[in-house]
Amino acid sequence: MCLLQHSKVLPLLNLQRLAPIVPQTYEEPMLANYVPIYVMLQLGVITNDNVLEDKAKLEKQLKELRAAGVDGVMVDVWWGIVESKGPQQYDWSAYRSLFQLVQDCKLKLQAIMSFHQCGGNVGDSVFIPLPKWVLEVGESNPDIFYTNRSGLRNKECISLGVDNKPFFNGRTPVQMYSDYMKSFRENMADFLESELLIDVEVGLGPAGELRYPSYQESQGWEFPGIGEFNCYDKYLQADFKEAATRAGHPEWELPDDAGLCNDIPESTKFFRSKGTYQTEKGKFFLTWYSNKLLTHGDEILDQANKVFLGCRVKLAAKIAGIHWWYKTESHAAELTSGYYNLNDRDGYRPVARMFGRHNAILNFTCLEMRNSEQPEEAKSCAQELVQQVLSGGWRENLEVAGENALPRYDSEGYNQILLNARPNGVNKKGPPKLRMYGVTYLRLTEKLFQKQNFDIFKIFVKKMHANQDLCPDPEKYYHYTVPMERSKPKIPLENLLEATKPVKPYPWIEATDMNVSEASGFFADIIAIILSVFRRNRN
Repeated sequence: MCLLQHSKVLPLLNLQRLAPIVPQTYEEPMLANYVPIYVMLQLGVITNDNVLEDKAKLEKQLKELRAAGVDGVMVDVWWGIVESKGPQQYDWSAYRSLFQLVQDCKLKLQAIMSFHQCGGNVGDSVFIPLPKWVLEVGESNPDIFYTNRSGLRNKECISLGVDNKPFFNGRTPVQMYSDYMKSFRENMADFLESELLIDVEVGLGPAGELRYPSYQESQGWEFPGIGEFNCYDKYLQADFKEAATRAGHPEWELPDDAGLCNDIPESTKFFRSKGTYQTEKGKFFLTWYSNKLLTHGDEILDQANKVFLGCRVKLAAKIAGIHWWYKTESHAAELTSGYYNLNDRDGYRPVARMFGRHNAILNFTCLEMRNSEQPEEAKSCAQELVQQVLSGGWRENLEVAGENALPRYDSEGYNQILLNARPNGVNKKGPPKLRMYGVTYLRLTEKLFQKQNFDIFKIFVKKMHANQDLCPDPEKYYHYTVPMERSKPKIPLENLLEATKPVKPYPWIEATDMNVSEASGFFADIIAIILSVFRRNRN
């Protein structure tokens, strides 16, 4: 069982672990630079029929990962599989088999509470819908789903507009998510007690990310389209109308000039230079739209904190890497996703501040991306975006983790991840100035195990560990997991929004000092240029 937050229990706890003091001198100083590396398992490792597929093959792969020095794996725990039979009819048997296999292979585990559909997003190779009984509610009341201005419903997840409406056999979505996590805790108590789990990532939207489903390939979106606002279900429309009326503008409506998902910013009245987004009405809408996302994430993380109270595990939540159109004035793709981020307004640090209330790890994506690899017309600045979001998390005193957005098997991608993992390089005398809490590599595939790919991956793992061997004890690299304490008091929205004031990000060195490339100098630069041109042309 997990330890409860109770006065009778506290004296039994190891006080040094509750408030660890990092020593000023280090017996193994390079271990203070160690960044653990995890590998995301296949999306369909547990089938739609709730079966652990090809256990023998997976066991072989997990053992190979362990031999390569990998610290652990990450897996989606799909709502649509576990609670598929009916409300509160949970079947954890296949996931218990998987967790036991991971433990037997001496790996750690990151578990994602995946309250979304698999299928429809970049990289989705299988289709796992929401539970059938949830979709049936949507047949009679389609407004439970996110909706764009054209009326197109997105069934990837339930709209935050009904978070607290008891439409599901008397339960609200927030209650359903909480009940699911309670059942997970009860049925995985032995794995939680053994500290197999490093963190529990709480799904907060499409692809498990805290955002709106503004860009979905299954609905026709193509990179680098700006996406669309998804707040036109009747519940969010009513919420906006109520907010506008309270603000003294009952005549204001939701945007009707923001274009379609594959438009470019300048082709719309909303996002073009001196467009609607810069007007009083536009600013009001964008603040409301992004604040709804903050409130949604805060409420579900609060429930997760209550569920896992006393467990030696951390919570985590993911922010999406919307890097296209970052180089433009309006940051259109970020705005449609719910990140109100402009050159003079930080849209990510308020999210980080909200995560901080729950001591949640901020997980970010697109760590592998370099600006030179993106097509010029996308106006991408992936490197600056990563720098901004990671810096914001660190400034809010969060642990920051991340992953690559797209599969990569090359030294360029690995070196960019290594740079972001330790933006100021290693410190041979102790902890580096900045260090990510962990990195999850996407994803376990047959291609990863091809000899050439796996050889360079093993070098990457070693470099993530600062050239140290696999360290199975996180405390040796100063990762202390203490019994989860209750979330801090709710932060008023106005206090969260104080973090929108832009602050200069921390400086990054130009290139990682833990390069995986065996090639060096002039020839390595030539190879890098050729690969960049190839990828840009392919995109």
